[in-house]
Amino acid sequence: MEWIHLLSPARLSQTDTPETGLYRSEFDKDVDRIIFSHPFRRLQDKTQVVPLPEHDFVHTRLTHSLEVSSVGRYLGKKVAVTLFERYLNLGSTGISPSDVGSAVAAACLAHDIGNPPFGHSGEQAISQVFKNGMFSYAKAECTPSQWADLENFEGNAQGFRLLAGKGKDGLKLTVTTLGAFLKYPRESVMDNPNPAKRSHKKYGFFQSEKPLAKKLSELASLTGYESQALCFSRHPLVYLTEAADDVCYLIIDLEDAVRMRVVSEKEYVELLQPILGDSFNVEKYRAMTPLNDRIGLLRAMAINKLADECADYFLEHEQQILSGELDQSLSDIISRATLLKEISRFSVKNIYNSQQVLEIQAAGFKVLPGLMEIFMSAAEDARQHNGKPKNPANKNNWDLFKALTETTETPSDFYSTALMVIDFVSGLTDRHAVRLFRKLSGLG
Repeated sequence: MEWIHLLSPARLSQTDTPETGLYRSEFDKDVDRIIFSHPFRRLQDKTQVVPLPEHDFVHTRLTHSLEVSSVGRYLGKKVAVTLFERYLNLGSTGISPSDVGSAVAAACLAHDIGNPPFGHSGEQAISQVFKNGMFSYAKAECTPSQWADLENFEGNAQGFRLLAGKGKDGLKLTVTTLGAFLKYPRESVMDNPNPAKRSHKKYGFFQSEKPLAKKLSELASLTGYESQALCFSRHPLVYLTEAADDVCYLIIDLEDAVRMRVVSEKEYVELLQPILGDSFNVEKYRAMTPLNDRIGLLRAMAINKLADECADYFLEHEQQILSGELDQSLSDIISRATLLKEISRFSVKNIYNSQQVLEIQAAGFKVLPGLMEIFMSAAEDARQHNGKPKNPANKNNWDLFKALTETTETPSDFYSTALMVIDFVSGLTDRHAVRLFRKLSGLG
């Protein structure tokens, strides 16, 4: 891979390279398009740690994405300044280090845009509908890869669908921003995925967006792997997007837990102090009041240390990243990786598996499958009877679905029908999903 191809303002929906604007570059436009999009606004009611929080200071997916974007912009600019010194030909592209920062910032803004209500438990809940046998008759109508998309719903693939595919052209983002977003550049079914490769951990696009993913790999000259399935190397900037997310959620989820009194301040300090080393002044910290200021300062210092180390590691191993030899998350291989793993283990035990989180995630396993079954049954009845469901309940729910989604056409195949319903259910906010399920269940 070469940076001259990787840093491109071209878009999937056009073949010519647009001119860089005087006041707003193509990458700045990416940031703006994401911020003003409907799916991004919905992140304000999708929570980061505890769904449906009672406390307004807990991070939502929206505030988390904004913070990740801030760190991502810093990482992108810091790395790009050195890259433009190493490769003088990049100066002739009309792209600046700030543009690279904007591209990474845009990808970071969108990194959670495909997440359903109730976080990762929501992904499992949507998948369960296709695993429980209710629609097993349709498996024969789908290719193995299409069925795998449904049985193993992936929020990252839904995100790529929203950015690049759904609504024909999606948000029409640049190749560089889409590359920085696509953490898992492979389809759902592939021969012998390599567990040592970060890019093989999950899949990143549905079969419906496979042609767009292929076009992205061609425009950015991303190297392909030897596989019958579409699978190609990760765009180098995705390492920075991923690092910004890893650093933020590990540190900030911990900060939220302190404010919620799930984790003590003493535990918080003991986990973050080793990251800071000699730069941590215990006396100065203890002298600060109130609590929010103390833990906020510690969080900021820890994120700064980790971001700098990730950027330095990226630049030191740039050639290995470009060749595809290095295919791991930066947060897993920097010198402070052991400290981050300790924070992760602590968080899993004390935050993500806390009673408060588990109780509401359990509700998600009831709400999302319930909505999926209601609307899938209605949509399937409509598909099989030329848009006019035979079952009275299905007819009512199909009319409601069309009103909620402004759908005017009935899909002709099961896979498209399923994706249409998934688009709606996964796009709901936490509270909207609960309210709608209560109403349709006769409880509200």
